[in-house]
Formats: sequence, structure tokens, C-alpha cells
Amino acid sequence: MSTHEAPPASEALAEVRVRAAVSADFAAIDALIDSAYAHDYGPRTGGTDPMHRAAERAREHDVWVAVDAAGTYVGSVTTRRLGGPPLHEDVADDELDLRLLGVSPAARRRGVAASLMRDVAARAEAQGWRAVVLKTAPDMRGAHRLYEALGYARQPERDGLWIGGKKVIELFNYALPLGVLRDA
Repeated sequence: MSTHEAPPASEALAEVRVRAAVSADFAAIDALIDSAYAHDYGPRTGGTDPMHRAAERAREHDVWVAVDAAGTYVGSVTTRRLGGPPLHEDVADDELDLRLLGVSPAARRRGVAASLMRDVAARAEAQGWRAVVLKTAPDMRGAHRLYEALGYARQPERDGLWIGGKKVIELFNYALPLGVLRDA
């Protein structure tokens, strides 16, 4: 999240609906995620991670989209599918992990990310997962505040993005034991 000023309360989203994405949504979700990450990290250079494409993620994972009352795509997140593989190597069998939480820059600071995160936790609890876990960049302080406000706790012993048993990127790990979600 950036340090941009919050929009006036009158601009807050009146309604955000989270639903499962379908193939017709994938191009718009890709554009939204690209825009959200470029807003925070700058334009991508070099190759594209195939996991940054919704169609690729949807093969083994659940892709969710948040839309506002006008039907505009305002956010997305990808989660582990019940019975499916985790999105991160260091996730336990009874933990649901998520990746690529993104909110359109135009819809930031209006509760979209919180709506997506609450929806993920509610679905995870209904499916019987023990916890929700995620990875986030160390400089995403606004995201850290949101996760902590929702009841997530940092787990420094699980920090890092692990591929092939090796830490390849420094990321913070947060976990939410289910049943403790708070309002943010």
C-alpha cells in the first residue's frame, strides 16, 4: 500500500461484492493486478511470472474478484483450493494461503482489501482450515497495518519466499488463527 491520502468518506465504496472469478474476468483481473503492483513497485521489467496471470492461477487455485455496485473490478486475491496445493512451499496441510491480493489504485483506502480478507477468512473457516497465512513485502506497511487490524500476527520464523527449499526473497509471513477475525 502506498502513503497516498485517503479519499474523502463520500468516495468510500458503498458496496463491495466478492465472488469467484470466471474465465471472462481473467483479463480484467490481470490488468487490475498489474496496475496495483506497478503502483506500489513500479513497472515490471524482464519476464512475467506465470502466477501473475489469473488463468494460470485458476488451474489449481481459487481466484476471487471484488466488484463495486457499478460492476467495476476493484480488487482480487487468489487462495489455495480445498484439497489443492498451497501457493507457498512452507504452508501446512491445514492452512489456507493466499497470494496476489491487489486493489485498483483508484479504489484504495475504501475497504476493498479488508472486504477481500474478511471473505477469505470466512470461506477458510467454513471449509475447516486451521489458519490463513500470507506473505507480504517488508515495505508494505499499510498492508501490515490492515493484516494486524484484522487479527493476523507476524511469524518471523516463517519469513521469506521459499522455492526448492531455499529462501529466494525476503517477505514477511502473517497468520490468522481462525475464529479471531476482527473488524478493521
